[in-house]
Amino acid sequence: MAPTSTPQTPFGRVLTAMVTPFTADGALDLDGAQRLAAHLVDAGNDGIVVNGTTGESPTTSDAEKAQLVRAVVEAVGDRAHVIAGAGTNDTHHSVELARAAQAAGAHGLLVVTPYYSKPPQEGILRHHTAIADATELPVMLYDIPGRSGVPLETETIVRLAEHPRIVANKDAKGDLGSASWAMARSGLAWYSGDDMLNLPLLSVGAVGFVSVVGHVVTPELRALLAAHLDGDVAKAAAVHRQLLPVYTGMFRTQGVMTTKAALALLGLPGGPLRLPLVGLSPEETDQLKRDLVAGGVHL
Repeated sequence: MAPTSTPQTPFGRVLTAMVTPFTADGALDLDGAQRLAAHLVDAGNDGIVVNGTTGESPTTSDAEKAQLVRAVVEAVGDRAHVIAGAGTNDTHHSVELARAAQAAGAHGLLVVTPYYSKPPQEGILRHHTAIADATELPVMLYDIPGRSGVPLETETIVRLAEHPRIVANKDAKGDLGSASWAMARSGLAWYSGDDMLNLPLLSVGAVGFVSVVGHVVTPELRALLAAHLDGDVAKAAAVHRQLLPVYTGMFRTQGVMTTKAALALLGLPGGPLRLPLVGLSPEETDQLKRDLVAGGVHL
């Protein structure tokens, strides 16, 4: 059974978009994935997103994606939400991935706006509707125009929110005004998908985070959230400022690359990357160490 949820927080409040660990020879490391997922939940995550961008989903096979969902559900599915990325720029393929994720035991789906082909809003609407229609799982939209090339316009979000299984949005648009209107009009549960904007998005109505830096600072993210929920504006701002070096350092270059380097520094499963991503240079690794230490991470 999936962990309990509410309409306000259908996937909990603090989730980490998990990397996909690989072995030294580049194969899927299911044992490492289970250990990393357990570590993240022990640290305070309410949910784990697998097979997302941070999970190197463009380079994993459909079979590997299903294996990963099964492994992570087996490891933590009784105490954390396991959300499977199922979005591609091919609606038929996305529907197949969604059904496979449900069969593998996922508790929900993360569906990114179709990328590269730049469909119109009507195409985006039909794409998400087809995926939401394909399973019984709740769906979190993922609006990241910097990667997809096309934003989810507010009117599209409002229309998609009418679907009974579309319950949330991961916002990496970087537009607080647009987010404010979309939250107010759609009623969707809103999750920050841009770590630097975690606190600002909370301030306009977000309920939590789908984080990358959660790999290394989940307790601090929980402290930020708790301060905000308690109305302690000064403490929330102080935690935000404490985390600035981490927010910046983890995105000086491509986020999967820095995350796997950070996990290696902490002795946690991650392993190598699949091309076209590559490991950090020694200079980049040294800079990452400085950033993490400045943000309070104990290496």
